[in-house]
Amino acid sequence: MAMANGITLNFILAIFFGLLTAGVNAVAVITQHIASNRLQGSGRGARVVIDLIKQPLWWIGWIALFGSLLFQALALNFGPVGLVQPLLISELMLALLIRRLWFHQNLQKTTVASSFFVTIFLVMFIVLATPSSGDGKTTSSTWLYLLLSCSIVIAALVLGGQRGSARRRAGFFGTATAISWALNAVLIKELTNSVGLHGYLGSLTHWPVYAFIVCGAVGLYCEQVALYIGPLSVSQPCIVIIDPLVSVVFGVVVFGEHWHGGTTRLISGIVLLIAISISSWFLIESTPETMSPTSSAA
Repeated sequence: MAMANGITLNFILAIFFGLLTAGVNAVAVITQHIASNRLQGSGRGARVVIDLIKQPLWWIGWIALFGSLLFQALALNFGPVGLVQPLLISELMLALLIRRLWFHQNLQKTTVASSFFVTIFLVMFIVLATPSSGDGKTTSSTWLYLLLSCSIVIAALVLGGQRGSARRRAGFFGTATAISWALNAVLIKELTNSVGLHGYLGSLTHWPVYAFIVCGAVGLYCEQVALYIGPLSVSQPCIVIIDPLVSVVFGVVVFGEHWHGGTTRLISGIVLLIAISISSWFLIESTPETMSPTSSAA
């Protein structure tokens, strides 16, 4: 349905559900990070899992993750990957709002300024440089190459995260999480297409639903490890910044999403994505490391 100035109802719904996804993600990350931090030094393996299950905040985080998955599926149903995934960077600003209202944290001027620039660049990207939806047609060979290459990269990152300092390990697992979520985003879109063609029961006889389950499980594992190892100042930039950038590439490769207006709009989109990433990095760097009201940036 077309609306004023060429804006469609689907476009508005994609933004709405994308922002809902970001907000619920912020709740999930904060609650699960707090729950994980409470168990620092309590052991490893099954003992940690058992202790986490006993924490209400951990369960709230899981409920929020389920909600974010639902909202993301709706957003991707209405809009292209290249629009929905960059919106998830707004999670950073929404997390700051939660920190301010819930934990009464005092935020630095740099944090507020960075948040302002992230918002401005996101709005500019949505208005000026959002890629258009592709034809929706995908090929088995493209999916095979994408799944194999992502599996190799994620496996290498997980192996690299087995040793070293906590910051190094958090960085490896955070990056693995970002790539998993980027792959999961295009799998969600493919799954919604499969459901549209074959119905809910019919989609169970096709591969996207099972690839989505496996990829989701890998992403959840990597995210839980990254949050447990900490600190957020390392894992969060990897997850929040790398995910949208990789997702845009995946949207182009898999679904043929593209920029109308030729080279100028393409360059504008790339520049704005880089500007969003840089301002997001400054935002995270100036964000308080802990949830204490008197915390300062790491």
